[in-house]
Amino acid sequence: MRIPARIQPLVDDGLVDEVISRLMSGKEADVFVVRCGETLRCAKVYKEATKRSFKKAALYQEGRKVRNSRRARAMEKGSKFGRQQQEETWQNAEVQALYRLADAGVRVPKPYGCLDGVLLMELITDDEGDVAPRLGDVLMSEEQALEDHALMMRNIMLMLCAGLIHGDLSEFNVLVNSDGPVVIDLPQAVDASANNNAKAMLKRDIDNMTRYYGEFAPALLDTDYANEMWKLYEEGDLHPDSELTGYFEAPTDAADVDSVLGEIKAILAEEAARKERLKESEED
Repeated sequence: MRIPARIQPLVDDGLVDEVISRLMSGKEADVFVVRCGETLRCAKVYKEATKRSFKKAALYQEGRKVRNSRRARAMEKGSKFGRQQQEETWQNAEVQALYRLADAGVRVPKPYGCLDGVLLMELITDDEGDVAPRLGDVLMSEEQALEDHALMMRNIMLMLCAGLIHGDLSEFNVLVNSDGPVVIDLPQAVDASANNNAKAMLKRDIDNMTRYYGEFAPALLDTDYANEMWKLYEEGDLHPDSELTGYFEAPTDAADVDSVLGEIKAILAEEAARKERLKESEED
């Protein structure tokens, strides 16, 4: 196919030899299958800053450090330069998160770098070499659902051990191959220790995964990995070799009404976003 203008610099630099096809198009980015030598990879082309919602981005970027004071001031003022820097920071966050999580043992696509707003990374495929399906397009047995849910809980735990929370995890940004689920789409990854919304986002991520797998294994709907995981994290007892049970006994103290309302709002917002993504998927 014709080489998109944004990918042309990668071709000129010899990083990409051929653009095979468009894999998907979304509000945040367009994804293409490209050939690099004898290997097929993914090229994620981020949308221009003017087409992105910085109001939404700010929620996830809370707590992220910007070392350059000039860049930080420009981002706070919202100047043209500041918006460009904010978008660059958003894109780099995904690259950094992919490297960080891969080192932590989380199943994510292997990154190969980001150039001019284009992230080059591993193409996740099935046993036949075709592009792996999204979790939302996969049907499974109860046994498979229990197995893959356990793998996903471990992935989320390893992410938290590495200090990160996906922040937008659902069946739409998980791929599935013969080795199980693979987590994708991480530009909004949250700093677990510095973002005030971290706990609510962790709970939302886990609830989304449990809700989906629970369609095939209803027993999962009675588990509470989110509160169990967060309690261990807060107390400094969460480690890569921690064994989760899915059981959590809530304290008998008076409920934190503000926290509960915040979680309800977050869940409602995520459900609305999930329905919108489902609608877009059906239109593609």
